[in-house]
Amino acid sequence: MRISVVIPARNEEAWLPHTLEALARQTRRPDEVIVVDNASTDRTARIARDWGARVLRCDTPGVAYARQAGLMAARGAWVVTTDADSLPLPHWLEALERRMPGSVALYGPLRFYGVRGWEAWLSDVGYRGFVHVMRLAGRPNLAGANMAFERAAALEVGGYPEVPAREDVLLGWRLAKRGRVRYVPEALVLTSARRLRRGWGHFLWQQLKNLAGRTDTYFQEDAGKER
Repeated sequence: MRISVVIPARNEEAWLPHTLEALARQTRRPDEVIVVDNASTDRTARIARDWGARVLRCDTPGVAYARQAGLMAARGAWVVTTDADSLPLPHWLEALERRMPGSVALYGPLRFYGVRGWEAWLSDVGYRGFVHVMRLAGRPNLAGANMAFERAAALEVGGYPEVPAREDVLLGWRLAKRGRVRYVPEALVLTSARRLRRGWGHFLWQQLKNLAGRTDTYFQEDAGKER
């Protein structure tokens, strides 16, 4: 089974090398790594090429557009995504691949790095708890930093919706209507604490909006068609 790892990146020269190094250490190596250069003005594209990644230029600013461009260009039957400031642990892809048969999508936990010990612990426990609540609510929280899905299924539902945020979660909800979505607790990804730059309160509020949000407002009527 071929696996394409897609990483959207906009001016990520400081973070991207660490992500690509983490992918190079995977016990199950990806069949291709695609870095979608989302109109960067720094050395993002050059760094990606130096690490052997396939670089795709997307000049329309916005992570939803970058993710969609990567999905369209991927050659693998499965697309696995992470972010340019995230560090998948060495057994990440191996753990995901074990759960691919019989699934349409997968996702795993996230933990902040670059924070104090109690904050890392809180992010780990809190995220796993949040994921559990979302699962009980019938809304799997597929975050772009740690998710995987069948490429064909994603194309059938129109891929990522063109929204400013939550495009990853919304795609996950649509995929959940088409087949089995599994949570893989051992597929851990460490993610940058820069998401806390506006504080824990703002971050938690954004997560609560994922729980309370609606999906039908975001999808176009022709979302089932390939763009």
